Amino acid sequence: LKYNEPWILQRADPYVYRHTDGSYYFTASVPAYDGIVLRHAGTLAELSGAEEVMVWKKHESGPMSYHIWAPEIHYLFGKWYIYFAAGEAEDVWKIRPYVLECDGDPMTGEWSELGPMKGCDDDPFSFTDFSLDATIFEHKGDYYYVWAQKASNISNLYIAKMAAPNKLATVMEMITTPDYDWERILFWVNEGPAVLKHGGKIWLTFSASGT
Repeated sequence: LKYNEPWILQRADPYVYRHTDGSYYFTASVPAYDGIVLRHAGTLAELSGAEEVMVWKKHESGPMSYHIWAPEIHYLFGKWYIYFAAGEAEDVWKIRPYVLECDGDPMTGEWSELGPMKGCDDDPFSFTDFSLDATIFEHKGDYYYVWAQKASNISNLYIAKMAAPNKLATVMEMITTPDYDWERILFWVNEGPAVLKHGGKIWLTFSASGT
């Protein structure tokens, strides 16, 4: 029995998206945290040896210039989107969520910057503090955005409906906070949400405690 064998080396925060044609796209944080990579294959097994392309590089200064973290690729509203978190060279822990868009082939097409993810018009709190690890899921024709955000130095998970690929439609609602001892080891943290849909139910997994 083989176990505990790396699937893809030197890639943190991995995310795999299965497209409507059955093929798979993979992205992840790279050790230098300096850009976003993408690979594509017909099967999960083939992803480990698939060619990898750097589809976007960080800025030299200002927003999106440091700590390029936890990218996810999604096909929404008829286009491709990459969601990721980033800091600034001048303020490396000013981590906020950002969005890239591509209306062509995600491997070879041009990715344009839509800038930061925006809250809805009457929500003054979304993304105002350390925010990262966003994921997206569909339910009954609507898209929902789930992310981790600090409040009083505690990392909670929040959810909101999406109005557009880079904007929320509803006020953020907290869905988890580190209430239990096993969520408070070293740091009080709920982060890294991931959604599973099965058997008519929606399951949300997440990471807790020291990162």
